[in-house]
Amino acid sequence: MKVPVIMLGSVPELHGHIDKSQLTEDLGGTLDYCHTRWLCHRTAIESFALMVKQTAQMLQAFGTELAETELPNDVPSTSSVLCAHTEKKDKAKEDMRLALEEGRSVLESISAPLAQGPEHGVNQDQLDNQTTVQRLLAQLSETEAAFDEFWAKHQQKLEQCLQLRHFEQGFREVKATLDVASQKIATFTDLGNSLAHVQHLLRDLAGFEEKSGVAVDRAQTLCLDGERLIEDQHYAVDSIHPKCEELRHLCDTFAAEVGRRRGLLGKSLELHGLLETSMRWCDEGIYLLASQPVDKCQSQDGAEAALQEIEKFLETGAENKIQELPQIYKDYESILNQDLREHVQKVFQKQASMEEMFRRRQASLKKLAAKQTRPVQPVAPRPEALAKSPCPSPGIRRGSENSSSEGSALRRGPYRRAKSEMSGRQGRSGSAGDEEESLAVLRRHVMNELLDTERAYVEELLCVLEGYAAEMDNPLMTHLISTDLHSKKDVLFGNMEEIYHFHNRIFLRELEAYADCPELVGRCFLERREDFQIYEKYCQNKPRSESLWRQCSDCPFFQECQRKLDHKLSLDSYLLKPVQRITKYQLLLKEMLKYSRSCEGAEGLREALSSILGILKAVNDSMHLIAITGYDGNLGDLGRLLMQGSFSVWTDHKRGHTKVKELARFKPMQRHLFLHEKAVLFCKRREESGEGYEKAPSYSYKQSLNMTAVGITENVKGDAKKFEIWYNAREEVYIVQAPTPEIKAAWVGEIRKVLTSQLQACREASQHRALEQSQSLPLPAAPSSSPSRGTARNVKKLEERKTDPLSLEGYVSAAPLPKPPEKGRGWSKTSHSPEGPGDDADWSSAEEPVNSSDAEEDGGAPPKKLVPGRRTVVVGPVEGGPGALAVRSGDVVELVREGHEGLWFVRDPGTGKEGWVPASSLSPHLGKSGSAQRLSSSESSPGSAVLSHSSSCSESGQASFADLQG
Repeated sequence: MKVPVIMLGSVPELHGHIDKSQLTEDLGGTLDYCHTRWLCHRTAIESFALMVKQTAQMLQAFGTELAETELPNDVPSTSSVLCAHTEKKDKAKEDMRLALEEGRSVLESISAPLAQGPEHGVNQDQLDNQTTVQRLLAQLSETEAAFDEFWAKHQQKLEQCLQLRHFEQGFREVKATLDVASQKIATFTDLGNSLAHVQHLLRDLAGFEEKSGVAVDRAQTLCLDGERLIEDQHYAVDSIHPKCEELRHLCDTFAAEVGRRRGLLGKSLELHGLLETSMRWCDEGIYLLASQPVDKCQSQDGAEAALQEIEKFLETGAENKIQELPQIYKDYESILNQDLREHVQKVFQKQASMEEMFRRRQASLKKLAAKQTRPVQPVAPRPEALAKSPCPSPGIRRGSENSSSEGSALRRGPYRRAKSEMSGRQGRSGSAGDEEESLAVLRRHVMNELLDTERAYVEELLCVLEGYAAEMDNPLMTHLISTDLHSKKDVLFGNMEEIYHFHNRIFLRELEAYADCPELVGRCFLERREDFQIYEKYCQNKPRSESLWRQCSDCPFFQECQRKLDHKLSLDSYLLKPVQRITKYQLLLKEMLKYSRSCEGAEGLREALSSILGILKAVNDSMHLIAITGYDGNLGDLGRLLMQGSFSVWTDHKRGHTKVKELARFKPMQRHLFLHEKAVLFCKRREESGEGYEKAPSYSYKQSLNMTAVGITENVKGDAKKFEIWYNAREEVYIVQAPTPEIKAAWVGEIRKVLTSQLQACREASQHRALEQSQSLPLPAAPSSSPSRGTARNVKKLEERKTDPLSLEGYVSAAPLPKPPEKGRGWSKTSHSPEGPGDDADWSSAEEPVNSSDAEEDGGAPPKKLVPGRRTVVVGPVEGGPGALAVRSGDVVELVREGHEGLWFVRDPGTGKEGWVPASSLSPHLGKSGSAQRLSSSESSPGSAVLSHSSSCSESGQASFADLQG
């Protein structure tokens, strides 16, 4: 096919062949068409169409994923799925928003010519493009609407699933809490053994109900939430409804059980109230009988007044006593166990016994009131008639017996008056029983006070531990605790928890076991005397606790805890409770002992009182002991602390500057002495600056003396409050002045006990060594020639010292001497000297070195023979055997004759008994002197005129001494 081709050279030539209406403007025509614009619109439409297609595919895939997702079974997983799907939904919605904006932008660019004016026409291509974009936009809007509807349903399902999981989790937690509460309420089986105990149990039940009320309230709230879910047409109605029913059943069951327990305790409270009212009425009746003066009842008017008083009191029995025992059993059958039934029977028997006493008293008073007074004849009876009368008339006897007690009975109160009148009515029948009944009532009052205060004490400790100590570990309260309190709970509360567990689990229960026999309660204290040592640890920590409290008392934590507990007093008042309680026991024991003098448990009460006082002393001493500073060693190595106190001390040493000695003689030092079993410590008391507890003293250590080298002089001339403590044979002498003579006597006695015990220990060790040597070594040969007179006397003195119970010389060292001593040594009687502290001669140590050996050990002198008729002291316990005389350490016996195998036949001067005693258990008897006594075994200085009685352990060698002045 041939097509003609016309070559044109200009636009006018083109117009000659083609009409202008068919040509575009760039060719000089009138056709509204721009190819560049057409290409731009077409590209935008194609891009928008692709975006719409991709968005639809994305939404289709996302919808499939949502539809196939399984609902989780727990709250965290459900929350995680809901969050993930919401994020994906938000991303899809953002993509659709961008696609819609893109479509609207393309449509605006296509419709731009029409917006310029009606004169601009639109060609067919533009109309087609506009239609295409509008169709795509409508399709995208429909897809978005369908997705929104699907997402709303899916979101609702996920949210309902999350609500269901929250409901199920809360159900499990509340059910577990209610199960625990139900199990615990089932353990509340105790009905109480007294009115105070039942009141305590009711308070415990109320506190438990209050704590459990949180779980009950939460269960009820959960039931309301479940009902709301059912009303909102939740998809899991079949699962929610049964759980709501189960929660209601648990709450109702728990409330019913608490109500039942409260009803039983209310019944028990009512019964114990009746019993205690009856017992109180019986006690008042006994007081009434005991307080009626017998001498006034002898007259007709007095008998009638007493009778009216009794009848008036019996009228009050209608509202105070138990009327019918079977009716009590019937009314309180639900709570009557074996113990409570026996208690009711005892009270009823006591009530019956008291009423019988009243009936007997009424009968006696009615006889006295109806008795006609005989006229008094003014004729004195003949003396011989009185002498022949075998016994006085009852009225005369009663009057004479009561005349002595009338004055005191009128002056004293009802308790003492009852006791004095009862002692004056020994001739009346039943008076002894009345007195014992009155004392029993007083003992019961003391026992009730002990039990009530013990229960209150245990409750206060628990309140502090739960309301303060436990809250320090509560994460919700951490922000209120200051930095100074972190990790300081043990410092603030000490071992209070240990004290609480001891009293709550052990001591209170044991006290309650003695409620019916108060006079035997001392056994409880004696059995637990070791457990009370826990108070020593608490009191030792008390200064640290008080210091920490002073630093942190303004902490918001304590204020918040005090507000929750509704306490009027702050924590420091409750931290003082253990200290107050341990001091309260001795007061209660004294009261109990006062009313139990003739009872079976009186001795146990005395021992218990002594034990508690010893514990208080140990606690007090330990508080002083921990305040000692500057001591390098371990105070525990010094043995038990026996005594401590403040004294004025003068020093007088052989070695030292003369001026210092003269100054020390006139200027005393204030020292606090601590007497241990092995040493005595000299400390200087220092008062700390501050106020209140900050003024607690401390003690600066200055010097210590080993008790094995200490001696004492009991009396110092010119002052009854002074005594001497000297060291190393008076190289160092300390004149100690006590505040009172009684304190001095106590210290001297305690030091004497320590020295005597050391002496006994050394003597037993020496005897043991001597026995071993006698079994292993041959006897020494007798000396070939007689010793000189002086040597014999010295050997005799040495042997006397060997057997003297008040000396340790001869038992300190076992090394043999090379030769017998040349000078007179050992125990000797010194001459009277006006310079000595005593006025009479007494036993003292001469110049014998402390570490000298026994003459027997090197064969220097034979053992000393005992002489018949000489009185000796037994220094060791001797067990009784066939023909033996049972004696103890310290007994004085009289020698009769010597037997075989080292036995002596002796007589006890006090009892007159006779028997055999080993010679090794006997030593010379030293009589007591009226002069000042000194206990020592150290050597005295030559020419010393000190008259003393030496009886102490000593050591050889020199000891360094530092000045005591601080």
